[in-house]
Amino acid sequence: MKDISDRIKEAMSIRNLRQAEIVERTGINKGALSSYLSGRYKPKQENIYRLAEALNVNEAWLMGADVPMERMNRSVNSRIVIPIYGRIAAGKPTEMMEDIIGEADITYLPSDHEYIALKINGRSMEPALMDGDIVIVSRQPDVENGEIAVVAVNGNDATCKRVYKYSNGVRLVPINPEFEPIILNKQEIDEIPVRIIGKVVESRHRWV
Repeated sequence: MKDISDRIKEAMSIRNLRQAEIVERTGINKGALSSYLSGRYKPKQENIYRLAEALNVNEAWLMGADVPMERMNRSVNSRIVIPIYGRIAAGKPTEMMEDIIGEADITYLPSDHEYIALKINGRSMEPALMDGDIVIVSRQPDVENGEIAVVAVNGNDATCKRVYKYSNGVRLVPINPEFEPIILNKQEIDEIPVRIIGKVVESRHRWV
């Protein structure tokens, strides 16, 4: 696998994009982008997504995987392979790993969404989502009340919960009654910060 810094530079060359244009398209500051290009730091998952979108490349390719560079045109009848990223907590927020740990395929989801796959770690969403299950997530900044979502807390940490929004804050509610909900007020949402990554649209249980 190639290093992500090499892939960013390769894509910038192919797309004829300068650093200033990447900064403008992604919102990633110049210093962070320079550190990615030099190889001093690797971007976290959210910035990998932003870079892949700005460079119009496959996220897995950008991370160094031996897959086609081009982003795939999803269609209801075609089989699309998406990377599974790290582990996500069904419990207290936990850091989402940068590494690709496998692949998942989708064959029938709508073509106007971006999808990622994540592995559940924990029991707070049982029996709907079990420890080790793979969830397919539609990337979107908001969900309806009561929908299951992946929520980023403090930038790099994330959890999987039912989301209930109120005028003065949000509750992230587990399904398993053994676990307590996470309750955050508006100030905490802004300061921590807290952000919805996307809605869980499918889960896949692994028997082994």
